[in-house]
Amino acid sequence: MRAAAVQLNSGPDPAVNLAAADRHARAAAADGAGLVVLPEKWNVLGTPEHLRAGAEPLDGPAVTWMRSTAAELGLDLVGSVAIAEPGAEKLRNVCVHAGPDGELRALYRKVHMFDVTVEGRDYRESADEEPGDEVVVSRTAGGVELGLSVCYDLRFPELYRELAVRGARILVVPAAFTLATTRDHWEVLVRARAIEDQAFVVAANQIGQAGGGLRSGGRSLIVDPWGLVLATAPDRVGHVVADLDLDAQERIRRELPSLANRRPEVYA
Repeated sequence: MRAAAVQLNSGPDPAVNLAAADRHARAAAADGAGLVVLPEKWNVLGTPEHLRAGAEPLDGPAVTWMRSTAAELGLDLVGSVAIAEPGAEKLRNVCVHAGPDGELRALYRKVHMFDVTVEGRDYRESADEEPGDEVVVSRTAGGVELGLSVCYDLRFPELYRELAVRGARILVVPAAFTLATTRDHWEVLVRARAIEDQAFVVAANQIGQAGGGLRSGGRSLIVDPWGLVLATAPDRVGHVVADLDLDAQERIRRELPSLANRRPEVYA
C-alpha cells in the first residue's frame, strides 16, 4: 500500500487551512496514496484564543470535509482536529480516521498533554485541552491495523508498544513539533518507535509559523519497521509518499521476533 504524509502550515483561519488540506490531500491521492495523514490541528493552529475560536464539533466543516473527501478519493484519511465537544469546558485534540466509505472509522483523543518549557517558552496544553484516556487501533479499508496517536505522544513508548500489542502495523503521528524539538528529537523518536514496535510510522508534521509565534519544524517522515527512512519532506508545505511493504514487515517480525520475545510478566 502507498501512504502519504502531508506537511501543512496551518494557522488561525479554519477556511484557509481547510483549502490547503484539500489541495494537498488531493495531490497525495493523485500520487497514488491510499492512506493520507494530515498534521496535528490541521484545521486551526495558534494561540489558545485561536484554538477556542476555531475549534468545532465533530459534525463541523473539518470532519465533514474529511469524511466526504475520503469517500470521493477512495482512501483512508487521518488527521488531528481541534474539537469543541458539546457541553465540555475544554477542547479535545482528536485524531480522526475517515474511511473511503465516508464513515468515521475511529476517534482517538490525545492522551499526553504538552505541558513543557522549550527554549524558554512555556506550553500548557492542559490549561485548555482535556486529555483522552483510551488507546485506539483502527483498520483501513484494506484491513490493515492503524495505531492512532498525536504529536507529544511520540515521547511515550508505552503507548506505541500497547498499540503494537493490539495489532497495529502502521503507526500514524499527526504532529506540530516545535522548531527546536523537530531539529533535535523528531527523527530519532519516529525511527525509535518504528524499530521498537516493528511498525511503519507515518508522521506528518506542521511547518512554519502559526499564530502567537508558534513555529513548527516540518521534516515529515515515513519510516519502515527496520527503522529506515522511506521519505522525508523538504522544508516547505507539501507531501511525501512511500510504498509500505507489508510482506517485508511480516518477515522482519518473524526473523527478529522482539515483540514475541517480550516478557511483560517480569517488568510490567
